[in-house]
Amino acid sequence: MNRPAIVIIAYNRPDALKRLLTSVENASYPEGDKVTLVISIDKSDSDSVVRVAEEFEYTHGDKKVIARQQRLGLREHVLSCGDLTDEYGSIIVLEDDLFVSPMFYDYACAALEFSKGDDRIGSVSLYNHLFNVHKREGFLAIDDGYDNYYLQIASSWGQAYTKEMWTGFRNWYEENKDAELAGPDIPANISGWSERSWLKYYIVYMIRTGRFSIYPRVSLTTNFGEMGTHSSKHDTDLQVPIMNSRIKKVYSFSSPDDSKAVYDAFFEPAGSYAEGKVVFGGSEIADRGNKKPLITDLYGLKPVEAVTGGAYILSSKSLPYRVIKSYGRQMRPLEANMIYDIPGSDFYLYCTSEKDAAPKTGNEAHELLYEYRGISVSRMISMIKYRIREKFNGN
Repeated sequence: MNRPAIVIIAYNRPDALKRLLTSVENASYPEGDKVTLVISIDKSDSDSVVRVAEEFEYTHGDKKVIARQQRLGLREHVLSCGDLTDEYGSIIVLEDDLFVSPMFYDYACAALEFSKGDDRIGSVSLYNHLFNVHKREGFLAIDDGYDNYYLQIASSWGQAYTKEMWTGFRNWYEENKDAELAGPDIPANISGWSERSWLKYYIVYMIRTGRFSIYPRVSLTTNFGEMGTHSSKHDTDLQVPIMNSRIKKVYSFSSPDDSKAVYDAFFEPAGSYAEGKVVFGGSEIADRGNKKPLITDLYGLKPVEAVTGGAYILSSKSLPYRVIKSYGRQMRPLEANMIYDIPGSDFYLYCTSEKDAAPKTGNEAHELLYEYRGISVSRMISMIKYRIREKFNGN
């Protein structure tokens, strides 16, 4: 059986690479199968990363070190590594500041096999988001009984592709690599990313073609967030719990139709509206019967002020339309407040065909206390002082 190759992307972080390689070596692999490891190293002023790669002992199959002779930059480096799907059929891609679960390979194989033949699945993520990177607030996918959910965000913190997945993106990229990656359907945070980013192209590809990444409920990777091409400081914002010693032979995956946990590029749940009832889930996205498509804006980041034409909007913003219903911010995740009909004034269901006075939404302090549980005044002051020192490079 052809097994996915593991492709590690490295540049100038020898200690991070050694840590990642150690976790890869210690992971679980199919008994009797050989798994190829490729370490691709972009050109830098030091040979320390190449030394780490060449000296590391990998015991689960062949090891291949690619030391680039010219500096590619992150975008071209990742693209060239993705093109290895032509050689290996499917690959798992890991950047050097990651750490993998012992079960990462088992899960990746299962998710890739499940995704075959479904053109709506544009990539496999090994990372589980617990953080909305646009709003810098917590994110949690609603539990629907499956081992996965769907998100229109491609992952750069542990991902896998079949040749068909990568080829679909590559063909789109060649036609759109000079296009402007902006618009109301694209989060402003993504549009503002550096031109060195390959990820912004993959995310826009999925938005514009209606594809999603399949994400795990329990992460198979975690991110150390060390200084690098896209990070100027070390932090723990992106550290998440990883699946440890659980040996799971069978995963229960949902299709995009069956899933009740489908999220767009803004981390907003897909849903519909019918007779005052909000329904979330992939099978409810289309306008079926009396169900109407719903624009969800729970994080308040979408440009919903420009929406007209009688659309229904569920938002944390104060908008000048008739309020059908309002909800509180108490249960977790956010959409649980609508599912269980929790009253309050934090989220409003609007009908844009009827103008009305804009209601008063929940205040920022309430939102902050919801986000940061158990925070005291003294701890808040300490945190502010730390951030100020950090900003000005203090000690």
